[in-house]
Amino acid sequence: MIKHVIFDMDGTLFQTERILALSLEETFQDLRSRALWNGETPLEKYRSIMGVPLPEVWRTLLPNHPEPVREQTDAFFLSQLISNIKSGKGALYPDVEEVFHQLVEEGCSIYIASNGLKEYLHAIIEFYQLDRWVTETCSIQQIDSLNKGELVKQIVDKYGIEDGVVIGDRLSDFKAAKQNGLLSVGCDFDFAREEELAQADVVIDGLGELKTIIPSLRKQPEI
Repeated sequence: MIKHVIFDMDGTLFQTERILALSLEETFQDLRSRALWNGETPLEKYRSIMGVPLPEVWRTLLPNHPEPVREQTDAFFLSQLISNIKSGKGALYPDVEEVFHQLVEEGCSIYIASNGLKEYLHAIIEFYQLDRWVTETCSIQQIDSLNKGELVKQIVDKYGIEDGVVIGDRLSDFKAAKQNGLLSVGCDFDFAREEELAQADVVIDGLGELKTIIPSLRKQPEI
């Protein structure tokens, strides 16, 4: 049985959609109040790039704004996300706690590798007390290249992982698994795309499926 399970956070464990629209609207309302934005909040554009590191988000959403404004916007958006998490406006996907409990009971180690920032991830971990099961949570901030494959490699190297699986919803998760010789499970949830899920070894519609899928996974033979 696979003994090391590396989860993505947004769109995999945490229903980011619950606080995304609210936090983004609050952020662009702040920009409007400072005469730095006209028009509607670009929510659909953000959804289309969901999962990329935040610096890339703001280069995409604010392509004509100077870098200091993007940095200020990033900080404000982060503060709103955290405030909304702590207010209980977010939610985990169904079965997260049940799956975590079973995995640990069966001798698995659980890790989180996310493109989210440290403070944001800490707010989720703390609010839902996920550190009851999670060995370590790693943020893309720990990697200068912002390459998720390197973030997963950091976990692989630190814990000597040879028989692991990466569970996520976007192409960066599946690429990270392949780059590190791990299996991948794609979550067909809110932000997932069919063409990206095609790169995963297994695709699920709900986390509860992991209770039977993880025990059946085996390390891929080396070629």
